[in-house]
Amino acid sequence: PALFMENARKGSIVSRANSIGSTSASSVPNTDDEDSDYHQESFKESYKDQRRRAHTQAEQKRRDAIKKGYNDLQAIVPTCEQQDFSISSQKLSKAIVLQKTIDYIQFLHKEKKKQEEEVSTLRKDVLALKIMKVNYEQIVKAHQSNPNEGKNQISDEVKFNVFQGIMDSLFQSFNASVSVTSFQELSACVFSWIEEHCKPQTLQDIVIRVLHKVKSQLY
Repeated sequence: PALFMENARKGSIVSRANSIGSTSASSVPNTDDEDSDYHQESFKESYKDQRRRAHTQAEQKRRDAIKKGYNDLQAIVPTCEQQDFSISSQKLSKAIVLQKTIDYIQFLHKEKKKQEEEVSTLRKDVLALKIMKVNYEQIVKAHQSNPNEGKNQISDEVKFNVFQGIMDSLFQSFNASVSVTSFQELSACVFSWIEEHCKPQTLQDIVIRVLHKVKSQLY
């Protein structure tokens, strides 16, 4: 019996020791797993912060670019300069800046069209002057080569016939192009007729045709 009691006591001590060891082991934290989870969570939070920061920076750059664009428009467009002292303390809205910019661009287009028309008119004038210059040079050369040719050989009647032929040709186009319903319409048609039928080249063709006709009658 004494041996049995001693073995039972030892078994109870070992059982309690195992129980205490198991409890102690279960209460010790798993540091390796928790450290891994902590670093992974920190990495996720850091990646989100980086994306949020990059998005914020991109949005700020976009807003700065838009603001700079509106400031440049206000500096370039003269009509964006505020003339009304009652609103001088107020900042122009983006809608007003855009509308004033559109108006200014339309004004520039009109001015460009007007200048192109003026350039076209000047080119026509230059061409007419060149034709006149060539004609006068030919007349001067012909006179210098034979100054006595044609002297006292043309009568006033022939000159009148030349003038009449030129005027008759011009009157035909004038009568077909000009309306006399009202003075305003007459004025408009006259200027249009001059631009269309009194070009230097047209007049030159008429004169040459009339001179050939008169020459054929004389000779």
